[in-house]
Amino acid sequence: MPKESLKWEQGWSLTELLIVLAIMSIMAMLAVPSYQSVIARGQARSATIEIASELRLARQLAMARRERLRVIFDREGRTITLRRADAEGILHVYQYTDKGVVVEEPTAGPELLFHPSGRSVTPTTIRVRDSQGWETTFTVSITGRVSVS
Repeated sequence: MPKESLKWEQGWSLTELLIVLAIMSIMAMLAVPSYQSVIARGQARSATIEIASELRLARQLAMARRERLRVIFDREGRTITLRRADAEGILHVYQYTDKGVVVEEPTAGPELLFHPSGRSVTPTTIRVRDSQGWETTFTVSITGRVSVS
């Protein structure tokens, strides 16, 4: 057999394999904090999109049902509840307990009211903060339009 074919058949030594595994382990340990940050950011982004959707849903339902609807922010229970304003009945409850975000009380108070025209009683701003400290702001205008910045 030629010497060149013996060289390829010998393979890796145990020491070489352990060194490669050690280097890969160190690289993985360095990547974990940034991976956790990416996961937390993704959960927070998902929560902000869902909260904006809840506010838009409240406006659309008020117009579709032709009735006033209240959106109630419960910071302790970490929920956003959509209820009928003039009658009994909960239409929807959104829970953000496992999303890793903190929703501050809206500037106009813990309740928003949407009229059948889709207009909001008072304009308000809502801040959502994630575990990394990043903040997203929602604005509900007097026309009822929900914008995210």
